[in-house]
Amino acid sequence: MAARGSAGDAALRRAAEQWLLWDKNPKTYAIVKQLLAEGNAGELQKYFGSRMEFGTAGLRAAMGAGISHMNDLTIIQTTQGFCRYLEKNFSDLKKRGVVIGFDARADLSSGGSSKRFARLAANTFISQGVPVYLFSDIIPTPFVPYTVTHLKLCAGIMVTASHNPKQDNGYKVYWENGAQIISPHDKGISQAIEENQEPWPQAWDDKLIDSSPLLHDPYAMVNKEYFKDIQKQCFYRNINKETNLKFVHTSVHGVGHKFVQLAFKAFDLSPPFAVPEQKDPDPDFPTVKYPNPEEGKGVLTLSFALAEKDGARIILANDPDADRLAVAEKQESGEWKVFSGNELGALLGWWIFTCWKNNSRDTRAIKDVYMLSSTVSSKILRAIALKEGFHFEETLTGFKWMGNRAKQLMDQGKAVLFAFEEAIGYMCCPAVLDKDGVSAAVITAEMASFLATRNLSLSQQLKAVYDEYGFHITKASYFICHDPKVIQQLFDNLRNFDGKNTYPKSCGRFKVSGIRDLTTGYDSSQPDQKAILPTSKSSQMITFTFANGGVATMRTSGTEPKIKYYSELCAPPGNSDVEQLKKELDELVNALEKHFFQPEKNKLQRKTE
Repeated sequence: MAARGSAGDAALRRAAEQWLLWDKNPKTYAIVKQLLAEGNAGELQKYFGSRMEFGTAGLRAAMGAGISHMNDLTIIQTTQGFCRYLEKNFSDLKKRGVVIGFDARADLSSGGSSKRFARLAANTFISQGVPVYLFSDIIPTPFVPYTVTHLKLCAGIMVTASHNPKQDNGYKVYWENGAQIISPHDKGISQAIEENQEPWPQAWDDKLIDSSPLLHDPYAMVNKEYFKDIQKQCFYRNINKETNLKFVHTSVHGVGHKFVQLAFKAFDLSPPFAVPEQKDPDPDFPTVKYPNPEEGKGVLTLSFALAEKDGARIILANDPDADRLAVAEKQESGEWKVFSGNELGALLGWWIFTCWKNNSRDTRAIKDVYMLSSTVSSKILRAIALKEGFHFEETLTGFKWMGNRAKQLMDQGKAVLFAFEEAIGYMCCPAVLDKDGVSAAVITAEMASFLATRNLSLSQQLKAVYDEYGFHITKASYFICHDPKVIQQLFDNLRNFDGKNTYPKSCGRFKVSGIRDLTTGYDSSQPDQKAILPTSKSSQMITFTFANGGVATMRTSGTEPKIKYYSELCAPPGNSDVEQLKKELDELVNALEKHFFQPEKNKLQRKTE
């Protein structure tokens, strides 16, 4: 073995040796033992260089050995920290307890799986006398926040990496209000994890939980109650029973199949045709490059084929943990249109408001009605709210903000009918304060069935919504960048564009009329130049408003090595030259890429279809 180098190498070795004293998973233990024997500092750095960061989204990383990956030991350490943090915050934790759910992810090489991680997490809580509601089988992510609220628990954990690549897993955390955690809980939990790294005496003995009176299985109860609750959003049962409309559903090798079938049954709709190759959970996601319906037509190839075969006009696609929904519709031309998250947000917002209006006995109640969307999503709900008289609010990006805000409003006696984000996330039912692809799928199916009785397609209704409330044309994409320094430099350049502390005054031919920087807290449109939405120094996010009415936001992703952009051009009702609007937005986006992203100079990789 080569002579050891710096103090840094010695620290890595110590971390690996400490790991071997604690790790009882034979596969990850063997990997680390081998690394130590080879003494390759670069490899050790990969596994022990830095601990996974616990943020508001919890954890997300590849499964594998060491402190930088998801594995049995890091799950035990994380849960020990989380348990201590909850003990500090809830005097009745041992009375109320927590819920834990999991998806179908697994990694043979490291012996990790969502189910195994969920059992180890349950064991950690039970060893401390905390009741655990552990689902006995795979579930959609929204079932965890639903159970927190329904059973009034202190917290929830969902073991999932959602639509990430197959090697990843994650640990998503909900607070007692049924919404994802927001700061400062992430910092508090992170600190507690650091202080509780040595596994507790029974940490590895997860067989103990099977005979514990503290272990409960909420599976049957939630499968009954959840479908009862979403039926409150079912308004056209008779139409659903009669409709000739056919649907195809894909769960993209994830958990959604069974639950979407049950949701259709709850709404008296005939079951959708399931894509056979993708309906059963498979942690290898063999038929897709990325298991993410947001990536567009590539993920839907098998769905299109089945729809053509069975004469279905509408495709509903969930991501693997069934909290998101993509929708496609066959057009008159025979082409398939995949709706963007903003377009489906417009349709569902219109539909849910229309159903509320038709079923509300008290029209004065409109002053207590709210809809929410994230700041990078289309402002179509704002346009509908202005015309119809209800309230619209925007939040920071991510459902953690919308869920927490919705709960605040509901506690004040307000009705939050709908919230959405452009990343195909929809909250259509107040029983779940997070995005939910199961309820969104069946509500979309009812909306389509209703429209079919009026001889309207989803695409035609979308145009009608835009005709009435003004066209909102959006375009979003991203660049991949694995170098944090390049990302930092790119945003620093935008903040010092024409000399120090000056933002760009134009982007190509487009004049910039306003700037909001939620990293620094600057907002040129406010009298005191301070942004209203909360700011975060740890993530990059700048929004440019242009003189032509366009808006574009550039931001970093919290869970992937991406710099994303979102752009929108809004026209007042009556301006129906859609092609001209699209052309103008395309030109704006091209200028944004060329002048602000500079992909060639920064060696950024474009999104590929």
